[in-house]
Amino acid sequence: MGEVVPRGVVRVGDRVRFDGQVHQIVGLEGMVLRLLSEAGGVAAVAAGHVMAAADFELLDHGADVIPSSALPPFALIDALPDAAAEQARFWERHIVEVITGLPPDAGEGAVPRPEYDPAWRALMERQAAKVAELTAAGHPASERTMTRMRQRYEAEGLWGLVDGRARKPPGTVTGTGRADERVVQALSDALAGQTQISTGDGKRLMHQTEQILVARHGEGTVPLPPRSTFYRLVKALARGTDPFGPATSRRQRALRPGTPFTPSMASRPGEIVQIDSTRLDVMVVLDDGVVARPELTIAVDVATRTICAALLRPAGTKAVDAAVMLARMLVPEPMRPGWSQALAMAGSVLPHERMLAVDARLEQAAAKPVIVPDTIVIDHGKVFVSATFSSACSLLGISLQPARPRTPTDKAIVERTFSSINSLFCQYVAGYTGSDVTRRGADPAAEAVWTLPQLQDLLDEWVITWQHRAHEGLRNPYLPGRTLSPNEAYAIAVARAGYLPVALSGSDYIELLPATWRTINDYGIQIDYRTYDDPKLNPLRRQPSGMKSKQDQWECHYDPYDVTRIWVRRSDDRRWIEVPWTHLPMVRAPFADFTWRHARQILAEQGLDGTNETAIARVLARLLNTVGNPPAESAQVVARTRAALQTPKPLALPPPEPTDDPEADRAEDDESNQDIVPFGVFNPLEEQEKSLW
Repeated sequence: MGEVVPRGVVRVGDRVRFDGQVHQIVGLEGMVLRLLSEAGGVAAVAAGHVMAAADFELLDHGADVIPSSALPPFALIDALPDAAAEQARFWERHIVEVITGLPPDAGEGAVPRPEYDPAWRALMERQAAKVAELTAAGHPASERTMTRMRQRYEAEGLWGLVDGRARKPPGTVTGTGRADERVVQALSDALAGQTQISTGDGKRLMHQTEQILVARHGEGTVPLPPRSTFYRLVKALARGTDPFGPATSRRQRALRPGTPFTPSMASRPGEIVQIDSTRLDVMVVLDDGVVARPELTIAVDVATRTICAALLRPAGTKAVDAAVMLARMLVPEPMRPGWSQALAMAGSVLPHERMLAVDARLEQAAAKPVIVPDTIVIDHGKVFVSATFSSACSLLGISLQPARPRTPTDKAIVERTFSSINSLFCQYVAGYTGSDVTRRGADPAAEAVWTLPQLQDLLDEWVITWQHRAHEGLRNPYLPGRTLSPNEAYAIAVARAGYLPVALSGSDYIELLPATWRTINDYGIQIDYRTYDDPKLNPLRRQPSGMKSKQDQWECHYDPYDVTRIWVRRSDDRRWIEVPWTHLPMVRAPFADFTWRHARQILAEQGLDGTNETAIARVLARLLNTVGNPPAESAQVVARTRAALQTPKPLALPPPEPTDDPEADRAEDDESNQDIVPFGVFNPLEEQEKSLW
C-alpha cells in the first residue's frame, strides 16, 4: 500500500477500456487478465489480446498509484532557476506523501505515519494534517492551496508545482518597442519589396516607407519616427534578410521553399536524372578572334552523381541541343587520343567485362557508365518544355517531371554540380571570368586561348576524372565512414539494379531533331523562305500524307545548326528522304538558322527584299567566305555559326535505303553514267573522326 507504480504497468484495481466496454482488473495470472465489466460479468482474457485491441485505453490506476501524467518535462525543469526548481521539489515531497502515505525518498519497508496512512485516513484528513505540519514548520499554507497544488500535481506532475511566474513562456520579442503598429507594418511591406529591386540605402527605404504610410492613411496622419529610431526598427524587422546587401543574396533567399526541404532520393542508376543549362564562367575563342562565354548543358544522375553528358554551345541552347544530350547519354564515351589509360573503363572499378558482353562498344570506352534515364527533372526553360525535347523523351520512353517554377531546390543536385564544375574545372582554365563581376579579373577575354571544340574536349576529359573523385553525397551503409566516387556507386548499384544499354542509330538522331509539317509542291518544300528539292520527292509532290490532323502535310525534320538539308519521312515505309537546299551551290558552306535570319536582316536594313531567296544566298556567301573577314556587325554571328558546326555529333547518318520508285532508280542510273564530280555537301551526322569540311 502506498507504493509508487511506474508508468506502463497495470495492477489489480486499474480500469481499462476494451471491446467497447469499461472493465476493472480484478486479477492477474501470468499473462492473463481477469476483467470485471460494468455489467458485472467476469472474463479471463490474454493481456496481449486486450492491449492490441483498437479501442484499448488505460483509464486510470488504483488509488495508490501516481497519475499517468506525472512524468515531468525534465528539460524545462532543468532550465528553471534553482530557487523555482527547489520549491517545486519541496512541494512534490509533501504532495506525494498526502496521496500515497509515504514521501518519494522513503526506504524499502517504510510504513506511513499514522496521520497519512491511506488505510485509516481519508484524503481530506491527510491534507489537513499536511497543512498543520507545514504551518508548524514555518511554511503556512491553507487547505485551499493544498488542494490546488495536489490537483495540479495530478494533472501535470512536477511541472504543475512550479511557480507560475517561473514557467510562464517568454513573449515574442519583436524589438519594435512602443513604435506605432502602422509604421511597423509599412516598414515590413517596404522591406519585402526590396527582394526584386536593386540594392539601395536606408534613406531610400525610409522614403518608401513614408510613401506607403501616405497612400494608406493620408498625408501627415502617421509621422515617421526619428532617423535613429527608424534604423533600430529596420535592424529588428530585417533580421536575416540583409536589405542593404547583395541583391543576388536576397533573391536566392526568397527562392527557398517555405516547406521543409526534402532531398531527391534514388535507389538505382537512371531512376531520376536532373538536367539544366547555364552560362559557363570561361571565355572561349570563336571564329576570327571573337570571344564569348559558351553555354553548358549537363545531365546528372541522382543515384550515382554521374555526369551523364555535358554539352557546350556558343550561346542560346536550342531544343535540339537537349535532344543531342539524350543521344550522348545513351552511347559510351570513347577514349580520345592523348588521354591517360587510367581513364579507360577497362582499368576502372566499373564491371567492364560483364558490360562488354552486353555492349561491344565499351571495349574502347572511357570510364563513364552509360545510364538510361527513367525520369528527367527539368525546369520551365523553353528548351526543355519544347515539343522537340518532349517528343525525344517520348521516343526513348523517358518520363519528364517539371520542377516547380522558381524553385531551384527541386533540382538541387544539378545546381550544385554546376558549382562543382566552376570550382574544380573553370577556375583552372585560361579565360576564367569568375561567378560575378566582383570576382572577375581585369581582362579575362585577353586570357582566353581555347576554342569551343578544345574546351569541349577538356571538359569531356575532366568529366571522366570526376567519375573517379570521391563525392560527399555518396555513402553506403556497408562501408561506414567512406565516401564513394560516382563509378564506385554505379558499380555497387549495377549489381543490384542491372544494366541494359540502348544502342541508338543515325535514324534515331533524326527523330530527335525538331519537326515541322510542310506541303510538297512542284518546286519542292519551302521553310522560312528556303526551298528544298530532290528527285526522290517526285512520287510525293501534291500528294496527301494521310495525316488528317496536320492537313495532309508531310513531316520534315531539320537541324537548326545546319539548315542546308532536311529529312522528309515517307508515309509508306516510314523511311527518311534527305533533301538538300536548292541554293546550296551558291553558298558552299553550312549555316545555322540564326545565320539565315541575320542575312535577311542585313537585306532589310539595306531596303531590299528580305524574302528573296537568291539575294539571301548571296549575302550568306559573302558572310561565310573564309577568305575575307566578315563585317564587324556580323562577326559574332559568323563566329557562332562556325563554332556550332565544329561540335561533333554523337551518331552517324544511316546508309541510304534502297528505293522502290522506278523513276528515281532510272534518274540515279542516268546520273551514274555521267562523268560528274559531286559537290561535297556537309553532313551533320558524320562520324566524329571525319573532317567537318
